[in-house]
Amino acid sequence: MRSLRALLISVLTAALTVLVLTPTAQAADGKYVALGDSYTVAVGTETYDDPDDACRRGPLTYPRLWADAHPSVDFVEAACSGHTTAELVEHQLGAVTPDTTLVTLQIGGNDVGFVDVLTNCILTIDDQDCLNGAALAQQAAREVLSPALAQTYAAVRAAAPNAQVIVVGYPRLYTIEGSCGILGLSDRERTALNGAADTLAEIMAARAAEAGFTFLDARPVFDPHTICSDGPVWLTSLEWSNLRESYHPNAAGHREGYLAALTAITG
Repeated sequence: MRSLRALLISVLTAALTVLVLTPTAQAADGKYVALGDSYTVAVGTETYDDPDDACRRGPLTYPRLWADAHPSVDFVEAACSGHTTAELVEHQLGAVTPDTTLVTLQIGGNDVGFVDVLTNCILTIDDQDCLNGAALAQQAAREVLSPALAQTYAAVRAAAPNAQVIVVGYPRLYTIEGSCGILGLSDRERTALNGAADTLAEIMAARAAEAGFTFLDARPVFDPHTICSDGPVWLTSLEWSNLRESYHPNAAGHREGYLAALTAITG
C-alpha cells in the first residue's frame, strides 16, 4: 500500500511538473484601440472590407498597418467615417478599457463641418464664398470643437488611465503656387483651406497637451506630398465621380505618412 501511495504521489508530481512547464497561451503584449473618423479608416485608399459599410474600414490604413507590424498586441478598430466627437464618445469609447495600453485618436473635422466647407469650395464660383466658409469653420473650431475635444480627451483618459494616447492631426491639403496651376481651386481658396487645417492643428495640439497626450502633427509629415506638390502626392485630389474619396490620405499617405510618424513615436 505504501509503495502504491508513493507511486501515485510520483505520478501526480510528474503531471503537475508537466502542467507548470508546458507553455500556456501567451498573454497579449498590450491592447491598441484606434478611435477616429474618415481619416482613420479607408476613405481615400479605395480599398474596403465592405464598400457598403458606413464606417468605411479597410486594410491599408495606418492603424491596421501598425497592428500588422505588432501582432502580439490586441487590436480593436473602433474608428468610423463621419463621426464627430460626440459620436466617438457614444459609439467608439466603449472599446477603450482599463487594460488598453495605446490609443490613437483622430477626430474633430466633422465637428466643424470641414466636409461641407470643402464641398462648397469645390462647387462655388466665387472665391469669397469658399473663404467665408473656411472662416466659419475656424470660428467653430475655436468656439465648439475646442471644448468638445477637452471633454472627449478627458473621457478617453478616464477609460484608459495608463494608456499612451496619441492625438493624430490632419494635414494641410495644398502646396500653394504648386504644380496645379490655375486648374481647380484658386490659390486664395487653397490658402484658406490650409489655414483652416492650421487652426484645427493648433487647437488639437493645445487640448492634447493639457490632457497629457502626445500630438502627432501631420502637417510637416505631409507638406512635401500635398495636392499640387511636385513629389509623390499622399492625398486624394478632387474626384468628381466620387466626392467622398476626395481630400483624404491615399494608401501611400497612410503607409509612408501616418504609419511612419506613428511608429517613430511608439516604436
